[in-house]
Amino acid sequence: MAEVTKEKILSLAQQYALPGNEDKPEVAEESSDEEDVADETPELKLETAPVDFRFPTTNQSRHCFTRYIEHHRCVAAKGEGASECEKFAKYYRSLCPGEWVDRWNEQRQNGNFPGPL
Repeated sequence: MAEVTKEKILSLAQQYALPGNEDKPEVAEESSDEEDVADETPELKLETAPVDFRFPTTNQSRHCFTRYIEHHRCVAAKGEGASECEKFAKYYRSLCPGEWVDRWNEQRQNGNFPGPL
């Protein structure tokens, strides 16, 4: 009969010997409970806006602003719940700092937004 062995796993702090962890590293054994929890955790997929060749530089401020405008033009043309507009919303949310979006939303509500909508 084959013998089952458990792997010994070091934590990241133990692997990299962070300050305050100079003692002999403690070894944790992998348990089947931890594997079950890992299987139940939904996979998180992080994405950002795709490459847009209109904005080749590292500074993505103009890209952010353009995607924000594209989203609101799409909403104005197709309606609030249009699924085609959601991609633009996703793009500007991943590119733009939240403070900018908040300020632009306020400006749109007040009627003094600087961009063409």
